Formats: sequence, C-alpha cells, structure tokens
Amino acid sequence: MNPTIELLKSHVSIRAYKDQPIEQEIIEELVRAGQAAATSSFIQACTVVQVDDPEKRAQLAECAGGQKWVNAAPRFLVFCADMKRHQLACDMHEAEMQSGFTEQFITATADCALFAQNLVIAAESLGLGIVYIGGLRNQIARVSELLELPDLVYPVFGLCLGYPDQNPETKPRLPLEVVLKQEKYDDSEDGEKIADYDHEVRDYYASRSGGTKDMSWSEQISGMLVKEARPHMLEYLQKRGFLKK
Repeated sequence: MNPTIELLKSHVSIRAYKDQPIEQEIIEELVRAGQAAATSSFIQACTVVQVDDPEKRAQLAECAGGQKWVNAAPRFLVFCADMKRHQLACDMHEAEMQSGFTEQFITATADCALFAQNLVIAAESLGLGIVYIGGLRNQIARVSELLELPDLVYPVFGLCLGYPDQNPETKPRLPLEVVLKQEKYDDSEDGEKIADYDHEVRDYYASRSGGTKDMSWSEQISGMLVKEARPHMLEYLQKRGFLKK
C-alpha cells in the first residue's frame, strides 16, 4: 500500500536488544512525535517518565513480574495519565477544578495511549524495537512511589526501547470481519471465524515455540478472563483522585 501502512502492519514486540545506545536527542524527538498525537479537547494529559537509573529499573522490572527486558533495554519510559497539571492550570486562574470524574479518567488514559502509539511508530520508523510493559500495574502503588507520582497521576504502562537483536514473526490478528462491522454490531458469524483463526494462532505458537506451546486464541482468552484482573486497581485509582464520580 505505502511504507507507513506496511510499517504499521509489520509490528512485533521486541524483547532482545543490541548493545547499542539510543541518543537522548532521539528520545526527545520521539516524545515530540508523541505530543503530536490527537488529544481530547487539547487536554494533553500524558506525562512520560524516562528511567535510566539501573537500580530503579531493577525495581520496576520486579514490579512487572520479573520481566528482564525492563532492565536490559537501552531505554525505558513510563507513560502516565496526568491530570495534575490541569489542577495547576485551574490554580493559575483561581478556578476550582472539578476532579474525580470517570470521563476525565477515560480521556487522560486515551490521551496516554494515543501519545504512546505515535511515539512507537516514530521509533519503529527509525529501526528501533519496542515492547509495552503493562505489568507495571501488578504493583502500581509501588511503581508510583518509585517514580514519586503525585495524586491525579497514574502509570498506565511502560515501554522498552532498543535496536532489535531478534526477528520474531508477526503475530496473526483477528479476521477483519470480526473487528470491522457494517452499519450495526452483528456477531452472528464471529464464532465460526474465530474458530478458523484459532487454527492460525495455534500454528503460529507451534512455529514460534518449536512445538512447546499448543494454544489457540480463544483458549488463551478464556483462560485469562476466568481470573481476577488486578482487583487492586479501583481502590488505587480512587485514592489517586480518579473514578470518584
């Protein structure tokens, strides 16, 4: 189609990196690319914390469940949904900020995701590889302490950045018909299409793992969704000033 679309479609997660530094000027340019993403009502509710300190990286890796690439990646960024500066903006005009609304949480989190994805595409266009680290939310309170995050700021995910030292296959995505609906939500044929997709995913895992992983997409999802999903998150977010109303 064109180089941009081909780049987007070729995305893979990279967890092994060459011993090659990423210049700070590149990181700053990537952050500027992230800032250029769409932002709801010009709210600009994303803050990026760059973590280079090895000891702090090691603690963040532990928080994320021992993901060693958090330590090993040349650069590590944490993307935070941030409504704190908006409190400052209100204070500057002696206006009383009405905080804690669910809508504010949604827009700040969406802003953060849009910002990060812009940054990721910019990084991949420079030959860098990335992997998102949602595992930081396993111990989100500790992560917040390590990064000294104030109220009205929470870490959404981390991001490893480096020049790839591996070349994994592209993971197959759901059939287009399952995710693109016409005029209304019709899932009457989704079960059949997902069953076909399951075979594709099973083959992918078998190829990638040398036959040691035998699992389909629906098996993976059903196994995940019968368990609690970080039940500590609601209490944490409410204590930080989010999701109160």
